[in-house]
Amino acid sequence: MSSGLFDNLATGFATALTPENFLFGVAGVLLGTMVGILPGMGPAVAISLLLPITFGLDPVSAFIMFGGIYYGAMYGGATTAILVNTPGSASAAVTTFDGHPMAKKGRAGTALTAAIVGSFIGGTFATLMLMLVAPGLVEIALKFGPPEYFGLMLLALILVASVGNSTFLRGAFATFLGVGIGLIGIDLQTGEARLTFGIPELYSGVNIVLAAIGLFAVGEVFWIASSRTPAKQLESAAGKKSKLSMEKPEWLRSGVAWVRGTVVGFFVGILPGSGGTLASFMSYGIEKKFSKHPEKFGTGVVEGVAGPEASNNAAAGGSLVPLLALGIPGSATTAVMLVAFQMYGLQPGPLLFENSGDLVWALIASLYITNILLVVINLPLVGLWAKLLELPAALIYAVVLVFSTIGAFSLRGSIWDVGIIYALGALAFVMRKFNFPIAPILLGILLGPLIEQEFRRSLSISAGDYSIFITRIGSLLLLIVCALLVLGSILGARKKMNLMSRTETGVAD
Repeated sequence: MSSGLFDNLATGFATALTPENFLFGVAGVLLGTMVGILPGMGPAVAISLLLPITFGLDPVSAFIMFGGIYYGAMYGGATTAILVNTPGSASAAVTTFDGHPMAKKGRAGTALTAAIVGSFIGGTFATLMLMLVAPGLVEIALKFGPPEYFGLMLLALILVASVGNSTFLRGAFATFLGVGIGLIGIDLQTGEARLTFGIPELYSGVNIVLAAIGLFAVGEVFWIASSRTPAKQLESAAGKKSKLSMEKPEWLRSGVAWVRGTVVGFFVGILPGSGGTLASFMSYGIEKKFSKHPEKFGTGVVEGVAGPEASNNAAAGGSLVPLLALGIPGSATTAVMLVAFQMYGLQPGPLLFENSGDLVWALIASLYITNILLVVINLPLVGLWAKLLELPAALIYAVVLVFSTIGAFSLRGSIWDVGIIYALGALAFVMRKFNFPIAPILLGILLGPLIEQEFRRSLSISAGDYSIFITRIGSLLLLIVCALLVLGSILGARKKMNLMSRTETGVAD
């Protein structure tokens, strides 16, 4: 580390650790964690709500608080995702896949510990990379054109199509269904309304946060309510002792997942527009591909929590790279932070480090402090959060419905949004009834409009020549990986069917 970099960081820590700024950091972590727990109230909404009350604050104090809110909300969304299958944000939806089954087995404490440590590792690594190699990484990210983005998003869809214990065909169906839902609304290129059935409220499409709440929170309530003895099932699971730490094999498996998730999350996060949701989905799919027992994913494996949680926090830090270095927001939250910068008369970009170096380095230093505060504040609360499962199931899920409804309505003040989450909840119930995975639907809704947009841009650049996808080395490599994954999934499915056929023949004999 060069002496100049070290001096800048030391100055940043000196500013961030003043009593006043430190308290703002603590307040940001607490507020972010609390807001992150509420369905639909992710970091972008939290910072938007708090913007008016920061008008009188010094810019350094305000952005230190925003940094705490950002990372706190990213972790807070995992808490209810694990405990009651209710993601606080879209990126926390992936944590429900294995986090909630772990909670049902009485291992909520283990899942929460994996999430806290993963958040710390992902956030700290992202902050370190932000400090060391931001300009170089931005140059690499800018070389990604529409064909490369198309390949990356297609890779994400294929990875997630195999999530869960269903067949690849069922996963593919769920993915295409999600893409179809994502295409509802106004076509940005032609201005035509698609799949709206003449309903004006659908012209803006289906918000990804509404999709996460409906498919996972409301869908879980419907699923539990359909059971004959939902209260007994939940209470029996809650009654088991929940360890507040992980066993040695779980630490080892989680360690590998944290590292993989952190790297994937950060590099996906620096790509403008990608965000933590795509990063956490990709991390989950990669962990399943590398696992010796992929069939156990979705039943409560710790790496299914560790990888995505490290990934979405690393993506949160990664999205700050294009914001600070180029003035390009990499996610919805950094878009709100861009507004905050402009509100204070600051313009993120190459000159920000020169003109407002004290603010930038104080923000970077505060992100290190924020990650430590996340562990110090939340690790002792793991047992308290786990005890929530001891409440009566009827009360828990009634509260889930109330907060889901409030969260959906608060996004745009529209009763239609409330109807959307209940419609998607009913869809999730039907899909689960017939053993179709839910995760690919959510990612399809997220990526449907984006993958179409990048496909069209690619053809626009090449004047309709489809060879652009194979003449560019980046997109070619991504498409080759996609083809290999599809081929591997098909061969794996055939092998499984042949094995089942032989087993049945043996039983018959």
